[in-house]
Amino acid sequence: MSPRIASLPDRALVRVSGPDARTFLNGLLTQEVLSLQPGDLRFGALLSPPGRLLFDLFLFGEEDGVLLDVASDRRDALIQRLSLYRLRANVSITPDDGTVQVLWPAASDTPGTPDPRLPALGHRHYGERLPVTDTPEAWHDHRLSLGIPDPARDGGQDTTYPIEANFDLLNGIDFSKGCFIGQETTSRMKRRGAVRNRMLPLDVDGPLPPFGTEVLNGDRRAGQTLSGQGRRVMALLRLDRLDGDLTVEGKPATVQRPDWTGL
Repeated sequence: MSPRIASLPDRALVRVSGPDARTFLNGLLTQEVLSLQPGDLRFGALLSPPGRLLFDLFLFGEEDGVLLDVASDRRDALIQRLSLYRLRANVSITPDDGTVQVLWPAASDTPGTPDPRLPALGHRHYGERLPVTDTPEAWHDHRLSLGIPDPARDGGQDTTYPIEANFDLLNGIDFSKGCFIGQETTSRMKRRGAVRNRMLPLDVDGPLPPFGTEVLNGDRRAGQTLSGQGRRVMALLRLDRLDGDLTVEGKPATVQRPDWTGL
């Protein structure tokens, strides 16, 4: 079966190159970068010092550095933030005009590189643009069907902890690496099991509710909706209030618990 292929205009690229590129990024990001080989793809984030999610990232290894795949409307902000941290590091941080493409379902001979979050997501492709056969909306339908949050699109950047966005379950945090920005808070949440909220998909009756709409379990607040499409919306939900009758704006809502979450 030929894969479906879509280009993602909501993603853009930043190239970090030079002798210190991997060392520089390794001290900043949630993902281990020193061992990243050309052609490898990893998932991670740049956090604020208090540990909140600023940028979700894919890291693609190149011979002379790392290609970062980031939300297109956040690329300039990422370049600015990385430049502040550069100091004396021998690195170059520049925008790249390449296209981010996704291919699904994927087989071993499918172009691109397996998505490190979940095999069912297929492949991500950087380089020569492939002929498009489908739409970005179709890709996001597929992503949402698997319950995978996209903080840059679904909401939650700047306010959410990465563990709440399931980065610990989607290979987005290396807890065995050295220091990274926001590590203290992130490691403490993991170590103490202090994860009270997670992003999970909700199927709702009727039109999708506005961003930030309250989710109720009976008369108790169970969380709030983020964004989505079709009948499925991502929501930031309290884990101790998932069971029971959930409603959004008085309409029934059904929380989905993807197998990969272990919930």
